[in-house]
Amino acid sequence: MNPCGACPVRSLTVCAALDPEEVRRLAEILQTMRVDAGHTLFSEGDTADALYNVTSGTVKLYKLLPDGRRQITGFLVTGDFLGLSVNESYAYTAESVTSASLCRFPRKKIDVLMDEFPKMQRRLFSMASNELAAAQDQMLLLGRKTAKEKICSFLLMLSQRAARRGHKENPVFVPMSRADIADYLGLTTETVSRTFTQLKTVGVISLQEGNKVLIADLDAMYDLAEGS
Repeated sequence: MNPCGACPVRSLTVCAALDPEEVRRLAEILQTMRVDAGHTLFSEGDTADALYNVTSGTVKLYKLLPDGRRQITGFLVTGDFLGLSVNESYAYTAESVTSASLCRFPRKKIDVLMDEFPKMQRRLFSMASNELAAAQDQMLLLGRKTAKEKICSFLLMLSQRAARRGHKENPVFVPMSRADIADYLGLTTETVSRTFTQLKTVGVISLQEGNKVLIADLDAMYDLAEGS
């Protein structure tokens, strides 16, 4: 049975560029996975022997700094690809934030298919370009923005990403912990919690059940994100 045939998120993944026969070939080499929250897919320095496509859930990528601190470099969601490496080892650790489903592709086998299917290679390069753009956005967040500007920019980013995937953009689903947000934005956990409380107090956001944040005043959110 072709696991890709009924995939509801295929249009978001690397498979979107392939025709039915190419998808069938890809399905022959993939392994579908379901993991619980907190599961490490691979660690920084491990042999880069597989690539992954997120089909549901949220995954975080992080590096450990020499002094033991953790820098989260990204949060991946449905349709995102991970595991690309220019060397023989992974440059970061990947861990599930929530329970997640993924497709796992052995690296040697998918390298062969990419040589056969240039469309797939171009799609991967496009996704890698998007990853680079996201890294550049994060550099801006970590640079000159204040804590409040960072938090507002982060919530808007999550909202816009949900909209691009056809999901509801408000309230915003925020499955990551305050500590995860802090390690992504270069803040302390206490600062993140305090800033959420401040935004709630002035009526810009409302905290809802199910890890959701309602943006109650979108104009104010944009103004705060830009430092207006």
